[in-house]
Amino acid sequence: MIAIPWFFVKQDATEIFGIVYIITNILCFFWVPYCGVLIDRFNRKNILLISTIISGIILGGVSAYGFYNNGLSMMMVASVFAMTFLNYNIHYPNLYAFVQEISEKEWYARIASFIEIQGQVTSVLAGAGAAMLLEGTENGTINFFGARINIGFDIPAWQIHEIFALDTMTYILAFICILFMKFQPLKSRKKELTSVFEQLRIGYQYLKENTTVFIFGVASYCIFVVTLICNFYLGAVYVEQQLKMGGDVYAASEMYYSVGAIFAGIAIQSIFRKVRIPLAIIILTVLTIFLLISLAWFANEFVFYMMIGILGLTNAGTRVLRVTFLFSHVQNQVYGRANSIFALANISFRIFFLSIFAMAFFHEENHIIYAFLTMAVFLLLAIFVLVKNYSKMISLRPIEE
Repeated sequence: MIAIPWFFVKQDATEIFGIVYIITNILCFFWVPYCGVLIDRFNRKNILLISTIISGIILGGVSAYGFYNNGLSMMMVASVFAMTFLNYNIHYPNLYAFVQEISEKEWYARIASFIEIQGQVTSVLAGAGAAMLLEGTENGTINFFGARINIGFDIPAWQIHEIFALDTMTYILAFICILFMKFQPLKSRKKELTSVFEQLRIGYQYLKENTTVFIFGVASYCIFVVTLICNFYLGAVYVEQQLKMGGDVYAASEMYYSVGAIFAGIAIQSIFRKVRIPLAIIILTVLTIFLLISLAWFANEFVFYMMIGILGLTNAGTRVLRVTFLFSHVQNQVYGRANSIFALANISFRIFFLSIFAMAFFHEENHIIYAFLTMAVFLLLAIFVLVKNYSKMISLRPIEE
């Protein structure tokens, strides 16, 4: 998912990728509600297994096709992007619902942090690998965290289908790890045999009766909207158009993002231990606005790395705090469906902004900076909503299950 946006940039097809991203989000709009029903109805370990093996088979098939034809069309690469993005939308909500189901309440915050740390450590490795494989080496030099390091030998740039083949192996490894995982559920879930529509209605009704939780879930998700748009779309365009640099810089930024996220996983609970979660999220949202303005103002490689690192901190920190808050205020029986409704709002925002940013204006000269400023205004509105409902959020009582 680091390689694919850069693939489209190198094909001079960023506007096409914008359309691909929009279509993928539209598909998610119909897929996500059904994901919530699946997560709340079936064994969550089995969902992890099935989604992992299906994704691995599809990715492996596309990779094999690429080897057979010595390359892949943009349509084939776009299909992998869409498949992976659709998988994200069942994998992560299911993972968090599964964690809530098998964990004692006093461990919610720490486990949310552990998940973030583990996930971002793998992202650092992915960023380092992508920095080498996307562009190869020049005179034995690789880009590691923005520093050019001589490793003494050259690595040729990989084609996209070769990267997909490596990725397929990670899906197989993940499937094996999940298969042998043992657990004991600590929350009881009653089996619901009603229709999909009726189960969605139950999730909607739950949030309708808990309006403050709904407002928190949507507003606290706004940094994630910005992160997805920046990581998968604006970042690659910014590196190519604004910084005039290569794929190794784009991949190295993912490493900085992950380091910021790892720091958040380790320290965010300690930093805000005396601060209410809604206030902590407001502070992190303000910091995100600052970094977006900095990216628009400065066209500098070092500033880019630092700001993307801060984005990793604010997004991951918000996610850890948000998950901790929702674990305590949403029943496990409806967690999947409630999270789907939050995700639908998130997808709607993404479709709206991507439709704007795909316009030719944002791909001329340095106009990509106006996309970052637009995102900053969006987060200002999110802060307004959080501040307006702050007193209600801090007065919510944790659920008893």
